[in-house]
Amino acid sequence: MITSLHRLRSPSVRITLDDFGIVYSSLSYLRRFPFDKIKIDRSFIREISDPDAAEIVRAIVGIALHLGASVTVKGVETGAQRDQVRQEGCTGVQNDLFSRPLASTRARKFVNGERQGRG
Repeated sequence: MITSLHRLRSPSVRITLDDFGIVYSSLSYLRRFPFDKIKIDRSFIREISDPDAAEIVRAIVGIALHLGASVTVKGVETGAQRDQVRQEGCTGVQNDLFSRPLASTRARKFVNGERQGRG
C-alpha cells in the first residue's frame, strides 16, 4: 500500500489523511505514508477552547508542518473556533461556517464571489 501511494503521488495527485486523531489513525502513519494534507477530526475542534484540546491540535499541526503537510480542521462552526484554529497554525477549515457543501459549478461561483440563487 505504501508503495502504491508513493507511485500515485504527483503534482496532480495529492494524498490526504482524513479524520486524523480518531480510532484508525496513528502517529506512525505520519512517518510511513506520503501525506500532503492532514485533516484533523472535528472531535478536537468541538472543544478547542479547552487548553488540552488546543495543545493536541498545536502538536498535530507542528508535526504535519515538519513533515511538509498542510493542515485542515473539520467541524469549525463558529468564528471563535476559526480564530482559534488559525492561531494554532491550521491552514484550512472544513464545515458549514462558510458554506454548506456545493456542486462544483456552484462552488466555482461561490469562490468567485458570484451571488448564489436558491436551489
